[in-house]
Amino acid sequence: MAKELKKLTSRVQGVEGDRGIEGLNYEDLCIQPDIELPERYKPPKFEIFNGTGDPSVHLRTYYDKLVRVGKDEKIRMKLFIRSRTRDALSWYIRQNPKKWSNWVSIASDFMDRFRFNTKNTPDVFYIQNLKKKPTETFCEYATHWRSEAAKDRPALDEEQMNNFFVRAQDPNYYERLIFIENHKSSNIIKLGEKIEEGIKSGMVTNFEALQSTNKALQSGGISKKRDIGATQAPIDVEVTASVPFEVKVAPPVATSTPFEV
Repeated sequence: MAKELKKLTSRVQGVEGDRGIEGLNYEDLCIQPDIELPERYKPPKFEIFNGTGDPSVHLRTYYDKLVRVGKDEKIRMKLFIRSRTRDALSWYIRQNPKKWSNWVSIASDFMDRFRFNTKNTPDVFYIQNLKKKPTETFCEYATHWRSEAAKDRPALDEEQMNNFFVRAQDPNYYERLIFIENHKSSNIIKLGEKIEEGIKSGMVTNFEALQSTNKALQSGGISKKRDIGATQAPIDVEVTASVPFEVKVAPPVATSTPFEV
């Protein structure tokens, strides 16, 4: 009896050895392991979802890529992993694929997991206080700002976006951009870049630097008398409504008499 039991145990262990480690086999890890892709079918390059952004938008772009095979539910399930990366991929591979019996079950779990992204979208207060960093050019800042503003819900139309963008500017830009806030965004950015160039070259008064100087004067931080030479007036910006958009910069006007501090 003992010999028979020993033989039976050896046989069971041999069968388990042939099957491999439980949970690491192809059948355990792969969704729809019995499904093969159609012959000569080359999977497209999917838009990759990393765990941020709107999950419903990602599902739409995923569907759009499934030309020829989109109506096959099992292939939709099999290819879905190819559109994940980073946090989204980590979440996906931690799931038990056997719990997903159909496409709706995968899509529902996906939406439940990442729906919070749309609940944390920027609001108007956030985008109006999103300021330009010292290391950013005006064009880079405008691109970053519009990217953040595009996440706002409900979505802003072009006119609203331009108005909020102008109101988010520091005085150096706001005082001049306010006159064209109803123009195209490309015109606003173009004028912003002109103002940026003017500030760097000294042709445009830097209000922040001027305020710092005034505070230093009032606090006695500048005690030594010195002549301040010809000062430059702020540039005059003439905006025409004609097409193409024009920005004319008048030359600086120098005062004739120096004054003493």
